[in-house]
Order: sequence, then structure tokens, then C-alpha cells
Amino acid sequence: MANQNDLSIAEYIGAAERNLRSSLMPPGYFAKQTYLQVSDVFTATYGRKVWDALNNQTRFWNILRKVQWGPTTGWRVRSDRGSNRSRPVTETGALPTVDVSAYQAVDSAPRIMATDFGVSLKSQIMSGLEGGMGDNLAVEQEAAARDHIKELNSELLLRSNGIVTVGGASATGAVLGAGNTFRIGDTISDSSLSDASKVISGITGNVITYTGGGNLTDGAIAYAKARAGLTSIDDVVEQDARVVAGVTVTNGADVYNQTTRTAGAWNAAATVLSNSGTGRNLTLSLLDQAIREVRINGADPDVILMGYDQFDRLSSLLQAQQRYMDWGEFVVKVGDESTLPGSHAGFQVSTYRGIPVIVDPDIQTSYTSADAELGSNVYVLDTRYLELAVAAPTQYIDNRDFFQANAFVLRGLFYTIGELRALRIDTHSKITDLNA
Repeated sequence: MANQNDLSIAEYIGAAERNLRSSLMPPGYFAKQTYLQVSDVFTATYGRKVWDALNNQTRFWNILRKVQWGPTTGWRVRSDRGSNRSRPVTETGALPTVDVSAYQAVDSAPRIMATDFGVSLKSQIMSGLEGGMGDNLAVEQEAAARDHIKELNSELLLRSNGIVTVGGASATGAVLGAGNTFRIGDTISDSSLSDASKVISGITGNVITYTGGGNLTDGAIAYAKARAGLTSIDDVVEQDARVVAGVTVTNGADVYNQTTRTAGAWNAAATVLSNSGTGRNLTLSLLDQAIREVRINGADPDVILMGYDQFDRLSSLLQAQQRYMDWGEFVVKVGDESTLPGSHAGFQVSTYRGIPVIVDPDIQTSYTSADAELGSNVYVLDTRYLELAVAAPTQYIDNRDFFQANAFVLRGLFYTIGELRALRIDTHSKITDLNA
């Protein structure tokens, strides 16, 4: 019996004919065929959700106490008890000599910080079409709101000085990390030009454009004499006659209306633990000393502020103290901000010696005399003597007057008016010249 899978004679002949015709196709016949491809018919569209690839954390801003500005621009600090006004008196002895306390006047005017944005009318209309963001103005408004608070936080954490990496005149001279040290409108000087002041009008990378004051000198230390924006905590915790990256800065960063910052005086930081621009690792003894010096001045520090690099190092230092005990995780609230999770064993720190550890990505670094960045600074603060005085809370306004703008554009603006007040300058300390 024949296999049922075998072809019949007619089918066999038909297949042979088809094969013959196929073999007679001209060369390249199939290569000449064209097909509709993805690139011919598909256009990528993007969803209306916009993801922000930026770090918007504002932890230092969050922990500060906000108060109304009040009717004055200044405050007084009592810096001396008066000599011999308190002493023992014998049974018939004379009373102590009348003397008076010494009162120091500190003042700082409100500072204005603004964040603006704008979109064209045409882009606003087209944003509602397929592939658009839905509402360009709303998306930009939301982004500007985040950027405004981020700028406030960044200004509060600007470093007070930077090393000049390129000497020269305005638009030529450069300062290491200029954008993390200064803002447009700041008045600065440098260690080689005494108090010759320069007013910054532009910052491009590390290059500074300014008016007045002559040239910047390579290797000198440029420092803030007056801030256009918020006074930074690094401006507060600074001293005159300190060696910065191998350079003795006789007249260091000024703060408020104080033109001198003598170490140990009422208007100087409790302690600046520096190392002349040579990096060293954070140690528990350094941190203990910074805490002790603040306490010696009569303060009780309630926040340790540092960057993520120093937080990791502190965690490593405390790892040896970890004990195998019942596990428990906790966080500490400071203002509107929480510490990172910690355990009572002390490995992943939430507090150190009972003081909350707050980590902020905007903490600035120190630097070497060779123009190299080091690790971030560590601050020991008593926030009872720090406040954000608000003259005008953050407000939003927009403008859709095409005639005024002389263009078909929609504009918006956030602004805040206030200032950081350090009611006692000597209740804070910092550790600088640390390795990352």
C-alpha cells in the first residue's frame, strides 16, 4: 500500500512547475520589494507626567524656626557683665562699685529672593494637544515653586569663602565652586586686596564678573563682605585671622553689620576646627570637641548638620559600638524634618550623644591650596538661637499683559523677603577641612 503522505503524480508535477517558475525570477526580485516600517508611520509621543531628575531636598530650611519680622531690623547682645559689680561684702564693708553691662548692636535688613518663569502663549495653547504636557504654565509654576525653596535652602548653606583658581580682572578671574559660594549682587573681597570690594554681576561656571575692586589674585581667598541674599550659616560660623587653604585671611567673611570676627569674642563662632586646607577624616574626638566648645559658651546644641559623605563616615565610626540587642528603628523630628532612620545600637545614626543628626545635600565642601575640593563641612548648632525672620512670606504673582511684555507671553514670579538671624553667633561651631 502506498504511503498516504506520498504526493500524487499530478501534485508532484505541479510542484515541479512552481519550482521552475521560481527559479526563473530575475535576480534581486525580492530585494527590490519595499515594506512599510515603524519609522514611516510612528511618531513618539510623551505622557503629560514630568519627572524631576533633581534633588529638591531642603532639610536645613525645614528645621529652622520661622518668625514674623517684627518692627525692628536689629537686636542686642549682652557681651560683658561689668567688672566687680558682683563680689563678696564683709559685715561692714562697702558695696560693690556700680558698673554696667556691655551691649552690642546687631542688625540686618530684609533680603529679597525671587524665582520667575514664563511661557509663550502659543506653547500654552499647543501644550493641550496630543503629545503636549497638558498645561505648560502649570508645569513651570510647580517647578518654579520647588526651585524657589531650593534656592532659599542653598543660600542658607553657601560657603563663606573660596580659593581663586584663576587670577585676573572681571570676567576672567575664577573662584573654585563660585556658584556654591556667591550669588549675583554679593559684595566680595579677597585676602590679597584687603577690603577692596567687588560687586558681583554675573557668575559663569567659576568665572566671576564684577565691578570695582581691581583684579582677583591667583591663590588668594575670596570671601563675602555683604550678601545680597540670605546670610548663610557658614557666614555666621566663621572667624577672622584664620588660615584657609594655607592662606591667613586677616579680614574674613563679614556677617550682618559686624566688620571684625575675632576668635573667642562675642561676635565670632564658638569654634572653627580647621586644618589649613589639609584634608583629614572626621573623628569622634573632633565632633566631641565641636559639641564641647558650644556648651562652654553656654549653649546646648540640638542639631548636628552634615552632608551624606560625613554621615556615612560617622556611621562607620559608630559601627564598632553596635551591639546585638533587640532591634528597634527610630527617627527624630526637628522642625518639619525627620532624621534618617536610626537604631538604638548606634550603627545607622539618627542621633549622636542625644543630638539629632540632619543630613542635607546642599552642605558645602572645603578645599585645598591646590584648588581641589575636599569633603563637606559639619556644623554643630543650637537652633534656639537661629530663626528665619520673614518680612513677606512666599507669594506668587503672574502677569498676562501682552502690551506690557510687548510679546505674547505669560509670566509668573515667586518671591520671599526675609533673613537668617543668628541671635547669638557664638552658640554654633563647625568642623572643616574634612575628607569626603
